[in-house]
Amino acid sequence: MLSNFLKAKLHMAKVTQAELWYDGSCAIDADLVALAGMREFEQIDIYNVNNGERFHTYIILAEPGSGTISMNGAAARKVSVGDRVIIATYGHFNEAELLNHKPKLVYLDENNKVERTTNTIPMQVA
Repeated sequence: MLSNFLKAKLHMAKVTQAELWYDGSCAIDADLVALAGMREFEQIDIYNVNNGERFHTYIILAEPGSGTISMNGAAARKVSVGDRVIIATYGHFNEAELLNHKPKLVYLDENNKVERTTNTIPMQVA
């Protein structure tokens, strides 16, 4: 049996553009895509921290080093420029793969520069 687990995320990315009349997708700085182990045309879930919207689209590459996070097509209606979003990918893993699986977590600052990377999230305490 395969189970669906978090593969990677870009945490608190800042939306830099919203292009309604561009091919539907999310353009992401190619350096950030590579760092997170994501791929062009991979399905992503986007969670808008500012307004609570949650939606799916796919990755297209933006200029490396640009910090671009552009919501395109219908996704442009789900965000405002400046919103902070979490961009996540998931993968299907079997039990053997899960023994060693660690997601790639990339934390970004307000300029979409990498603050830190990790593969664990501390346990939440009351």
